Amino acid sequence: MIMSMIVLGKKLRSLRIANGLTQEELADRCELSKGFISQLERDQTSPSIATLVDILECLGTDIQSFFSAPPEEKIVFTRDDFFEKNDGEAGHRVTWIVPNCQKNDMEPIILELEPGGISPREEPHSGEEFGYVLSGSIVIHIGDRSVKAKKGDCFYYSSDRDHYITNKSRQKAAILWISTPPSF
Repeated sequence: MIMSMIVLGKKLRSLRIANGLTQEELADRCELSKGFISQLERDQTSPSIATLVDILECLGTDIQSFFSAPPEEKIVFTRDDFFEKNDGEAGHRVTWIVPNCQKNDMEPIILELEPGGISPREEPHSGEEFGYVLSGSIVIHIGDRSVKAKKGDCFYYSSDRDHYITNKSRQKAAILWISTPPSF
């Protein structure tokens, strides 16, 4: 794949900034002049392959990674992407609405609770929990505290205490629940 100088200079500049380096700091690490780095970033010159390899090494990457296109990020997820797990004994169903969230900073799920149902119990961990009650009513248990919420209410709390949700009503409840970091 041939990369135009315009993209090369812009990409080198972005990588330098992402590494928290000034042009002078990068030049010192590569044993080049600040003026040469500036000219590269403004597409006024092009480096030799050996010089480019040295610059990329100082920026913590290599030629293959530098010229590889990043995979396109999936933005919209449909029912075909969802994964469900039913626990009939506990009376709940967890639906992961964004697949593979364990690698992300947050994990959105839909939690459905049958009457008398209980969510998985979570032990204290770092992070936060947010939920929006889509239907029914629930009780949120956080440590020794229990708080009620109904359709249209939302909740938000630190995950530093034991926590879980129950449905003590006679109708099914559904919650959009977002946990950070992922914990389900």
